[in-house]
Amino acid sequence: MSTVEDGVLPRLLAGIPVHGSMGLAAHRARHGDLPIGRRRDRRWAAGLVAEVERSGLRGRGGAAFPLGRKLRAVSEARARPIVVVNGCEGEPASVKDRLLVERLPHLVADGALLAATALGASDIVFALDDEAAAAAHSLRAALAERADMDGFAVRMTAVPRGYVSGQETAVQGRPTLVSNVETLGHLALIARHGADWFRTLGTDAEPGSTLVTLSGAVAYPGVYEIELGVPLEMLLDAAGGTTRPLRAFVLGGYAGSWVSAAIARELALGEAELDDAGATLGAGIVIAVPDDACPVAETANVATWLANQSAGQCGPCANGLPAIAGALRDVARGRGGSLPRIERWAAMVRGRGACAHPDGAARFVSTALDAFGAEFEAHAIRGPCRACPRHFLPVPAARPATLERRMVG
Repeated sequence: MSTVEDGVLPRLLAGIPVHGSMGLAAHRARHGDLPIGRRRDRRWAAGLVAEVERSGLRGRGGAAFPLGRKLRAVSEARARPIVVVNGCEGEPASVKDRLLVERLPHLVADGALLAATALGASDIVFALDDEAAAAAHSLRAALAERADMDGFAVRMTAVPRGYVSGQETAVQGRPTLVSNVETLGHLALIARHGADWFRTLGTDAEPGSTLVTLSGAVAYPGVYEIELGVPLEMLLDAAGGTTRPLRAFVLGGYAGSWVSAAIARELALGEAELDDAGATLGAGIVIAVPDDACPVAETANVATWLANQSAGQCGPCANGLPAIAGALRDVARGRGGSLPRIERWAAMVRGRGACAHPDGAARFVSTALDAFGAEFEAHAIRGPCRACPRHFLPVPAARPATLERRMVG
């Protein structure tokens, strides 16, 4: 019998072990058996897809695409599909997916099995960052415990670390469901408890809970499970408050937005509310940036890293992002530079890439210019400030190593 209650947190992180991973027996004791139909049971599969659609679950990898719509589209394809479990987590300031795979691998495996069974897939691919050794070890051990996946071709693949490594594509020309590991964890719980249960948290437009990686100038950085739509201040309080005066927040990671601290503290953590402020929660990333960090130097540094992360397949990435990054470096170093030109270039790359990478990079740069225009103008004229050499944001991929896990509802 499950111990996950209506309207109560934690959900995904319920019973998460302090060290190591949750084994199959403990997982089933916590969540109960997985209510799964037989493969090619069309009635069961249609019921699961309908329940997911009714739940309103959106992807937790950053794009927020409705999972039910994805499932239905793949299910209607003629060829046998493949299920890809995306655990690449290219955002340097995010560790939530790695945490799930490392500590709660059976919840992720449940979601993958449900999706594959509902779609009639024969292949399940778990794609992980090739540096996530502990997560890969936990998942491998979890899969070895499960007899219910014996009928599938299950494999793990190590993906080289890179910002665009998690971008979706078809596999072998077959219809492919690519889903983030957190999204599949929610699917495993919805299958057990239903859409109505899922919607007892969050808002009508954005139901459920989500994982947020909180870092920066807070007392207890870590992965938090929050109800969608809660005030940012509630999350900060749960993290023990801030440790220094803040200059800004980076919301949504490096495909997200800069928001001044004064504005951000009034915001709720839901896409509808954040959209009004020109921000996004993205893949669930909140970075509290202290006032002794220089937003100009930080933006130039991150923009340079983003430009280097390009796959080089299209002009906006191969040419546009390096040009923007170079102009930002010139501004930060006091070598002049036209801020309107940078804005114009950022606008030119949006919507023109082979993937969403240039769009996210442009948003990161544009929101920095909006929030800190005076600082950028001062640097262009007078050069670096005393805070410029102290880079605060993790670049290129230095993730916090010891993030504690806490929850807020």
